[in-house]
Amino acid sequence: MELSLLLEYGWVLLVLIVLEGLLSADNALVLAIMAKHLPEEQQKKALNIGLLMAFIFRIGAIFIISFLFHVWWIQAIGAAYLIFIALKHLLRRDHGEKDMQGKSYGMTVAQIALADIAFAVDSILAAVALVLALPDTPMIEIGGMDGAKFIVIVLGAIAGLIVIRFAAGFFVKILTTRPGLETAAMLIVGWVGIKLLMHTLAHPALHIIPHDFVEGPIWNTIFWSVMLLIAVGGWFLSKDKGTTDEAR
Repeated sequence: MELSLLLEYGWVLLVLIVLEGLLSADNALVLAIMAKHLPEEQQKKALNIGLLMAFIFRIGAIFIISFLFHVWWIQAIGAAYLIFIALKHLLRRDHGEKDMQGKSYGMTVAQIALADIAFAVDSILAAVALVLALPDTPMIEIGGMDGAKFIVIVLGAIAGLIVIRFAAGFFVKILTTRPGLETAAMLIVGWVGIKLLMHTLAHPALHIIPHDFVEGPIWNTIFWSVMLLIAVGGWFLSKDKGTTDEAR
């Protein structure tokens, strides 16, 4: 591969990794909420296994991207599920923690994998749209696309899952030390569900709202501003568990 082509591919890979990192921040918080009720060792295993299953899905999805492009209902199910668990927790605060504790380890792993599958659809489509603009290379085709492009998409997917894994672990620790943040976290989960709903409504198969609006600066500014407002408000309104215990 020529140096200019290598540099072009390297630059797009760097942009894709940054993009995956940004897209993964809200995903990680949702997964942290799902794993928080488990013992610490099971938390790590559940996140690792769930993300491994999601990674296998992402790789398979790259091979069937032309089919996946039309499957708008995967995002719709993901949006409905996130909004449902957020509302369920917020409307039943006294029972929310008991409901979470009642879930088995296997069910938690499955929920983590299914949640990331819902998130992955948009992530994969964004990556493909970014990479397909690159020039072709002499490499053989993989999954119906240029081999080099396929490799860049896979590396981007791996980077996104690494960010999700470590960010989710970080969020679990924060939620454990500051339990009061869980309400704010659930509001964020619901808001992420709204985000997925917006993307579903903008899907070419439905086209209820313009796709350019969902991908444009106005909606993204609104989304991240509300995310920041909920996070900052939740942080200042919550109390550190250690401080609370000392007061008692």
